[in-house]
Amino acid sequence: MAAAAFERRVLRRAAEHHYLRVRLELPDGGARPNAAQFKQLVVTALRELHGEVGAALPVDVLTYEEKTLSAILRVISSGLVKLWSALTLLGFYQNRRCAFRVLQTSPFLLALSGNSRELVLD
Repeated sequence: MAAAAFERRVLRRAAEHHYLRVRLELPDGGARPNAAQFKQLVVTALRELHGEVGAALPVDVLTYEEKTLSAILRVISSGLVKLWSALTLLGFYQNRRCAFRVLQTSPFLLALSGNSRELVLD
C-alpha cells in the first residue's frame, strides 16, 4: 500500500470578505428587532467586546428575515474572528436574554445559498 501523500494548497489571494449566516434567538419572546435594530445590535456586540475600534469594523447586513431573525452578514476577512466572538458573547437584547447562533460561514457568498443539513430530496 502506498503512503498517503500530503498536498498543501495555498490561495494566492485570500478572500477579501467572509460571510456569516446567523440567527438571533430570543427565548422569552417579545418584540423582534427590525433590520436597523438588528444592525445596531451587531455593532453593540462589537463595541461591548472590542471597544470603539471593534464598533468601527465594517459589517454589512446583506439579508435579514424578521420572521426567523436570520441574517447574512459580510465582514472583511481580518475582522471575522472579532465579529464571531462578539456575537457569541452577546447575552442581552433590550434587557432580555438572547443568543446569536452562527449557522454557516464561508469566504464565498454562494456557499451560503444552500445547506446540506436542510436538503430535502423528493
